[in-house]
Amino acid sequence: MCKPSSETNSGADPRVAFFDHHAAHWDQATANQAESLRRLGLLRDRLRLQPGSNVLEVGCGTGLITGWLAAAVRPGRVLAVDFSPAMLAQAGAKNIPAEFQLLDICAEAPEEGAFDLALCFQCFPHFRNHPAALRHIARALRPDGRLVVLHLQGSEQMNTFHRHTGGAVHADVLPSADRWPHLLALGGLQLVGLEDRADLFLLEARQAPR
Repeated sequence: MCKPSSETNSGADPRVAFFDHHAAHWDQATANQAESLRRLGLLRDRLRLQPGSNVLEVGCGTGLITGWLAAAVRPGRVLAVDFSPAMLAQAGAKNIPAEFQLLDICAEAPEEGAFDLALCFQCFPHFRNHPAALRHIARALRPDGRLVVLHLQGSEQMNTFHRHTGGAVHADVLPSADRWPHLLALGGLQLVGLEDRADLFLLEARQAPR
């Protein structure tokens, strides 16, 4: 199921056109999907994916890992959101047992207090307003919910890749480790742990005490 967002402010964001343009060939251009899923399987315990959990997948793209998430938390719920209509069209055609929604996380939260986990896989650098995205993610989490930002390479490698890619994503970066505590605090979250090495970036955060 794919439904539109009630409101989006992403029309002026050039990244939307960038991802729309690449959507039709995104899966074919993505290197070694099987290896990515294998590595995610090895990280499953660290992600603490539990049957019955409700998961918000932010920046789901063409749904490359959405089916894996849905299987991991079944009979729980996966809501997969993205700001690119063309990417969501590709994802929606795959008959994945998840809900898909056109939504700009920098502009709004999908649902308030509904999710045990919000997962940003390979997408956080593309949020044009990091504090706003984190605020909306925090609103979507249950009081004991978690945010995980995950990349299968380190921040230095990811940032170099985007600079070389150019175009609308040339300046999209993963913040350095020293910036995350303040950045998360702006969104009402607190850092639990962060690992940043050449082949992995994994950050976990929770809602800050009130």
